Amino acid sequence: MMSFVLLAQTGNEQVGWLSRKLLGVTLTSAEWVLWVLVVLSVFSIGLMLERTVYFATHRLPDSEALAVRLARGELEAVRAAVGERKGMEAAVLREALASVEQGPDTVEQVIASTVARERPQYERYLSFLGTLGNNAPFIGLFGTVLGIIKAFHDLGNMGAKGAAIQQTVMAGISEALVATAVGLAVAIPAVVAFNVFNRQLKTLTSRTNALGHALVGSLKARNGSRPGASTEAR
Repeated sequence: MMSFVLLAQTGNEQVGWLSRKLLGVTLTSAEWVLWVLVVLSVFSIGLMLERTVYFATHRLPDSEALAVRLARGELEAVRAAVGERKGMEAAVLREALASVEQGPDTVEQVIASTVARERPQYERYLSFLGTLGNNAPFIGLFGTVLGIIKAFHDLGNMGAKGAAIQQTVMAGISEALVATAVGLAVAIPAVVAFNVFNRQLKTLTSRTNALGHALVGSLKARNGSRPGASTEAR
């Protein structure tokens, strides 16, 4: 650290042209990095709340009971229970039940296409949370580096000695480290939310597939139990 201070005190005459230009760019305050992190934090909190509301309102709370009804062949009761509810499960059941007359194979295709269509609605904004969680610490570290560079540069221009050097350097570094702390504070909730929403999406997709399998199984059992089905199979 002392060698860096002595180098800074020798002036800019021994510094190359490119180094002087880059130093002039980096000698800005790190406060703008903090503002960037604050803005990103506000966005991430808003997206977390929006995704929480979306996941809570786009699901079927009684999907297990509906799966049992589908397995029993109570298709009309399931159609009435789904009604106009929102979400992947409700959309899959509505469209699958609408294509029951076309046979189990068609129903399977309808289920697969509906899941593929509805899934991106749940994945919306999750990539932003994942990217923010991975990169916010680096943004904070960038602000810390800027702050440390400015602290050493100011120290070299002051020409301080003894205890004044330590006081100046420590004060500048402590202020610069705030950016790293803020970056971590922004990243950790974003990573947690990203993992939680991904887990909920996997669970929702599994429940949707279970409903689809129950419906297809019921249709195949119904077709297999029709009179003359065994004769046609021969």
